[in-house]
Amino acid sequence: MALEPIDFIHAAQIQAGITGRKCGHKFEFELAERINKLQYPVFPSNLENNVFCGDPAATLVSYVTYYFGWDSCVQAQSVALGSLATAEDGKKWLEINGVRIKACKSDVLITLHGKNFTSETVGISVKQCNNKTPTNAQLYFTTAHAFCELLRRNNIDVSDEGEKALRQFCGDIGFRPQDDQKILLKRKTDPRRFFWEETFQKGRIEFEYIFTTYQDKITRLLLQKAYLDDPFTPEIILHKTKKLENDPQEFALYSIDDLILLSKKYRGFEKKKYSVKKGQYKDPSGIYHEAPRFGIVQMQRGGQKQHPAQLQFNLEAGYFYKM
Repeated sequence: MALEPIDFIHAAQIQAGITGRKCGHKFEFELAERINKLQYPVFPSNLENNVFCGDPAATLVSYVTYYFGWDSCVQAQSVALGSLATAEDGKKWLEINGVRIKACKSDVLITLHGKNFTSETVGISVKQCNNKTPTNAQLYFTTAHAFCELLRRNNIDVSDEGEKALRQFCGDIGFRPQDDQKILLKRKTDPRRFFWEETFQKGRIEFEYIFTTYQDKITRLLLQKAYLDDPFTPEIILHKTKKLENDPQEFALYSIDDLILLSKKYRGFEKKKYSVKKGQYKDPSGIYHEAPRFGIVQMQRGGQKQHPAQLQFNLEAGYFYKM
């Protein structure tokens, strides 16, 4: 039977016996392990650049020490949430310092200790790319209805017409071209979903207004607020930029607040034209569609085999080089 961690030190001890069975959690696991083995004290660094090569663990602790306004970090414990969630007994929660975690947007938690018994716990969102060149990083994966409910819970009104347009975009059952024979008979493109420019006009215009007006707020929701009652929303994002054959590792590092500001400065809401050139439903010559995006965030229909009608938000490939 797998052990249940009762505090950060205990969780780190359990983690030391976990080999990272899922490749997606390997980097998070290694990052947490390296933080636990650093030589302390660590001193603060205000990083003027956001992309660099080196030890991500040491740089992260140094940056978070600066983030809290401390003159040093005398000790830190870290735990990777994803690796612990794959415990042998199938338990999908863990408990740290009396807080039960079932779902958390943070991938790594760090408790830092300063002078005079000061301590702070911070959540880290970890993104990674294992290709030689940067690719899009998945940010948020949900249904059209659930995304509309997320906005409504956070005081952004979405009408039934707006939700209908988004469900058409995703290809929910009952909202697809193939669900209407009159539309299907005339259709020359993908029958499984409506493209953005084809969705219900009133709802589409409403969502374009929402993305334009609430860009910063929605970006924050996507980065931090994926789960109800999340006990440790991330404050920092660390992004492994690409696969390198040898150390030092290249990575990007931002506070969530800074990333939102830079994203808005980089780009407001816009629609990028594209054409489907691969797969079963290639577009006829001269047919183009609109891809909605705002800042470094891109929105698309999931299209995966298991969950084709999901709504997917991605971080633009290589955004850390462009902003």
